[in-house]
Amino acid sequence: MAGLVGSAYTVAVYGLALIVVVGILSLFFEWFDRKAFARLQNRYGPLHTGPSGLLQPLADFIKLLSKEDITPEAADKLLFALSPVVICTIPLLTLFFIPVFSKEAIVFFEGDLIFALFLATLLYLFVFIAAWSSTNPFSIVGGVRAALQLMSYEIPLALALIVPAMFAKSLSITTIAKWFETSFQPYALVPLALAFFIAVVCAQAELERVPFDIPEAESEIVAGWQTEFSGRKLALLRLASDIELVLMAALIATLFFGGAAGPWLPPFAWFLIKTTIVVFVFANIRALFARFRIDQLLRGAWGILLPLSMLNVFVAYVLMQMM
Repeated sequence: MAGLVGSAYTVAVYGLALIVVVGILSLFFEWFDRKAFARLQNRYGPLHTGPSGLLQPLADFIKLLSKEDITPEAADKLLFALSPVVICTIPLLTLFFIPVFSKEAIVFFEGDLIFALFLATLLYLFVFIAAWSSTNPFSIVGGVRAALQLMSYEIPLALALIVPAMFAKSLSITTIAKWFETSFQPYALVPLALAFFIAVVCAQAELERVPFDIPEAESEIVAGWQTEFSGRKLALLRLASDIELVLMAALIATLFFGGAAGPWLPPFAWFLIKTTIVVFVFANIRALFARFRIDQLLRGAWGILLPLSMLNVFVAYVLMQMM
């Protein structure tokens, strides 16, 4: 199959290395996000577990693993048990299409960007299934809110990510990343900047982070769709949210900044620097805004971001024809 790095054995080795690295990065980015968020609010953030609290996310994960794992009597036992596993696996699988260790992803092909967006959509389907299977009213409300966010922000996000694909004339994430290093043109800067803004806002909604934490609003619906999950299941869901943070930061850094592409430094160093910058942007948004109401969220997506993203695609197309 075109796009596989070497033999199946090589792919397996790279894949295992990627899983380990993503696990470490997910905990590191959680620490960095919490630390940056705290400093923006004049707090210290994680402090005591490890140097500067670096090991606090790992300690939280281990603590959750040790807690009692309770399954509600009325829940759909199979779906309730499988949902956290699937929710954790899907973003991890999607990262196989993003260049991390080199300028090429472990698996890439023409159209893998569309497939990555499909997997992101599939993730929210299982979020709704997880909520519905628990039979808790708060969970179901949180699941419905998550589904509404998906329908609202998935389309503007897809249109924003299509803009760099248009300029690179490819739907392969690897090819788009290479375009920034070899063929980038200044005329693409304005549409890409607007697409980046839209993508960051939509990614914040996809990650259910402030100001889009409506599906998990603790002051309204306890813990939203995660209300009934505990112990190992909750640990997997928390790890999944950290992996999703890595995924969205990596996807935006790759499609708008070239990801692992860059001079002098090794590819992984460029990947780490660029994704960390995107996570810092996420932390700033989280610190600057309060939670939106559900009607404000829907109005912002359908009334502002969708028309803006469609106009941006049209402008990008016109510029491509003129240049």
